[in-house]
Amino acid sequence: MTLHKILKYLALVIGVVGLILWGRVLMAGDDAIENSADVQASVVSPFLYVAYLVFAIIVLLVVFFVIKGLFSGDIKRTLIAVGSFILVVAIAYVLTDGTEKQLRDGTMLSANTDHWVGAGLVTFYILAAAAVLLMVLSGVRKLIK
Repeated sequence: MTLHKILKYLALVIGVVGLILWGRVLMAGDDAIENSADVQASVVSPFLYVAYLVFAIIVLLVVFFVIKGLFSGDIKRTLIAVGSFILVVAIAYVLTDGTEKQLRDGTMLSANTDHWVGAGLVTFYILAAAAVLLMVLSGVRKLIK
């Protein structure tokens, strides 16, 4: 049996289990789930376990195929791409600062957490701008040819 068939059957089984659990959630009703911890434990928890299982399978498959691709492909290009991403994150981290803030619910957000949130946003902005710029350049090149 090939890996494709195995994964197809596994996805089918997980899908059927998820459909059954979703039906249980619908049959229980919103009010019963919100008001009873026992109903939450018996209806929602299994649904979450299936979600965790699917997430774990996806993460393991991604890690497996990334490592497999690293050893079968051009490692130099991969390392350049990873290094470029780390450089963008480092630039974003240097450009931002963090200050301790009080959140709406009264808890405090540490300066370090605020710094990393800001760095994540700036990283996203840099990568989004680079993607838009590269799409525009690609379009201009096609127009010139």
